[in-house]
Amino acid sequence: MNTLLPACALSGKRLHLGVCGSVAAYKAVDVMRALQLAGVHVGVCLTEAAQRFISPLTFASLDAAPVYTRFFDDTENGVFAHLDPGSCAHALLVAPAAASTLARLACGDADTLLAAQALAFAGPLLIAPAMNPRMWAHPATRRNVEILRMRGASFIGPAAGRAACGDDGEGKLAPIEDIVFAAAAALLPQDLAGVNIVLTLGPTREQWDAVRFWSNPSTGRMGAALACAAALRGATVNAIAGPGVPALPAPVRRIDVVSARDMFAAARDVWPQAHVGIFAAAVADFSPLPFGGGKFKKADATELRINFAPNPDILAELGKCARPDQKILGFAAETQNLEINARNKLRAKNMRLIAANLLGASDSGFASDRNTLFVADCLGREEHWPAMSKADAAWRLLDWLSAL
Repeated sequence: MNTLLPACALSGKRLHLGVCGSVAAYKAVDVMRALQLAGVHVGVCLTEAAQRFISPLTFASLDAAPVYTRFFDDTENGVFAHLDPGSCAHALLVAPAAASTLARLACGDADTLLAAQALAFAGPLLIAPAMNPRMWAHPATRRNVEILRMRGASFIGPAAGRAACGDDGEGKLAPIEDIVFAAAAALLPQDLAGVNIVLTLGPTREQWDAVRFWSNPSTGRMGAALACAAALRGATVNAIAGPGVPALPAPVRRIDVVSARDMFAAARDVWPQAHVGIFAAAVADFSPLPFGGGKFKKADATELRINFAPNPDILAELGKCARPDQKILGFAAETQNLEINARNKLRAKNMRLIAANLLGASDSGFASDRNTLFVADCLGREEHWPAMSKADAAWRLLDWLSAL
């Protein structure tokens, strides 16, 4: 998940992390580290029960600052420790959140430092519960959750499964990636809320015989970064993913396809409701005509001849029927004449914006976490971007597209 987080947008943000007594307390370290790697400054408060499961020194050793453990400690901020997060943090996340802390937060009881910090905090409050399934299902807990939701708190999970005690049901801490995503979204502007985005990503596979197919080295990482960036900003994202595309954030609606024709059909179905189309998939221009005989055996022929038929041009076809209010961002992978080919494709396929890169360039393109791009828009503006993370490139592309 952390490779999909845009450090260019998150760097310098501050999050306060509350950790309650739960066997899942150790997972709070993973949440903290993922956010830190994206440039977020994280402070921590551990309840007394949490310190029975994990040491405050663990968080301090990993650059959490400050690390709070009790009222009126010996640090310079000890007297006002209950007020500090409210004056400097952009969001407060409680993960894991125990049933007792939910009760305190619901009734405004400030008898622990974490509860007092939450009471004095006016920003976004996120809560990731973790407790026994019977405790989570109890009417008192359900009522506390309802009260907190009515006040604007956001809940992440809990997940269902086998608890540490052996009971089955809802109550497990939500997956780390879901918590990290929700925390990052709370730190970022929701400037794409209400925007519906169709996104294609990854390769296509064009089957030839029963076991062989025609494809390309695309991993879908650029598309995944775009899906994550758009969802972080509040957009509704329909991601049409080819084979092998990595996991996408939970809010993204994923539609898995295999062939170029499958991808075209899926994109055509959702395109009329979209405000934005982002076409990042590496779609095969041609597909081999089926062999038709199961698995081709080399012993049956002295040479192999494969005939190909053209596939639909998804970007061109949807660009033809794009409404004036629909924006299109397309991609181009070239081996030569990068700028000329990108400009021609921008005009020919009714795009607002195009991002192009040279195949074979180091630290860029397929299977890399970074990209070097030539970006051009329909108004004639052009830029060459140096190598940067695909997450940062995705954020900047959405900034540019939103301004057109």
